[in-house]
Amino acid sequence: MLETHPFPAFIPTKVKYLILGSFTANSLKIDKAYDWYYGTKRNQFWWLIENTYKVKLENITEKKNLLRNLKMGITDIIYSCERIENNSLDSNLVNIVYNPVLPKLLSSKKLETIYFSSKYVEKLFKKVFKDIIIKYPDIKFITLPSPSPRYALLSKFDKVKIYKKILPKLNNE
Repeated sequence: MLETHPFPAFIPTKVKYLILGSFTANSLKIDKAYDWYYGTKRNQFWWLIENTYKVKLENITEKKNLLRNLKMGITDIIYSCERIENNSLDSNLVNIVYNPVLPKLLSSKKLETIYFSSKYVEKLFKKVFKDIIIKYPDIKFITLPSPSPRYALLSKFDKVKIYKKILPKLNNE
């Protein structure tokens, strides 16, 4: 079954940084609390961000405000796809249509860094958007430790240490 991304890209006016994920969790299994990027109960992303910046993010407005303050956008590389199995593994995504926002975003904004949410996203981006890498050589590409609980090579606390080192600082830090 074809799934289309349920969330538009969030791109603040003065964006300098971009978090780039793969695709939302399986919409057939999404719980009611899943209302925005990385919103499943199991995904560690917002826990990692809260602990990186020592903030509490209880709703979408607070998440967007933090991202605005960081001059950070968030979107996924995949706009639509199908799953070969009924789960959220990136390796099960097929018939992929890539996010048409990305080329437009990169040509209209002055991005400094794109943070990939996983090695999978980095690999896809470098394969599909080779021309962007060549056209915008000043953009840095950094891969974060995956917020997926399946990525257990690092503890959540080790991931926070890495996030603190490589993500941008808040203005008040």
